[in-house]
Amino acid sequence: MNPTTISDCFIISNNKKIYDFNKCLYFIKHQGKIRYGQSFKIWKEDIPIIFKLLIYMIKDHKVADKLQINLDKGILLSGPIGCGKTSIMHLLKPFSNHCKEYKIKTCREISFEFAKQGYEALSPYTQKSSRQTSLSGYCFDDLGAEQQIKHFGNDCNVMAEILITRYEHFIENKSITHITTNLSASEIENVYGNRLRSRMRNMFNVVSFESNSKDKR
Repeated sequence: MNPTTISDCFIISNNKKIYDFNKCLYFIKHQGKIRYGQSFKIWKEDIPIIFKLLIYMIKDHKVADKLQINLDKGILLSGPIGCGKTSIMHLLKPFSNHCKEYKIKTCREISFEFAKQGYEALSPYTQKSSRQTSLSGYCFDDLGAEQQIKHFGNDCNVMAEILITRYEHFIENKSITHITTNLSASEIENVYGNRLRSRMRNMFNVVSFESNSKDKR
């Protein structure tokens, strides 16, 4: 039977979920066709990337150790424009551990929110409620596509402010952040500064598409 739900992708053994990667791959492809149209496909060269991300999402400690993936960190998914970073993060969301769920928000949207509302717009991403032990999980999509936007003359590198604050929460309470970007490490440093780049090394597992990956749009 071809899997159409997450529960079709695993069996329970000794109170533990054992996932079948081929079934997971079929499920991802099935959901991709529903979300993005019947032309959606999984490219053979992308399967190792999807495997790494899936291992992270299902918290398979044994395989993660072999792949040198730190399950306490977030994911920084990098690659050229159009290689499928955003769609993969959307399609892998159902696999995310309940405590590590994340919302996807584009960096451009956040910058526009700041332009309209000022620093108050940053609070959903930098503050937790009294009932939360850590910040809400977020995947900030397309880091670098936003512009430095002013709110009544106030300059703010919006994503730098958010990420530095989330780094502090990461250290204090293991708050998890994910990012997609087409920027290189040196470009991130140029845009956001060395201070943030050094913190990002501690916050993220870097998973990268090849620089010559196809534009799949």
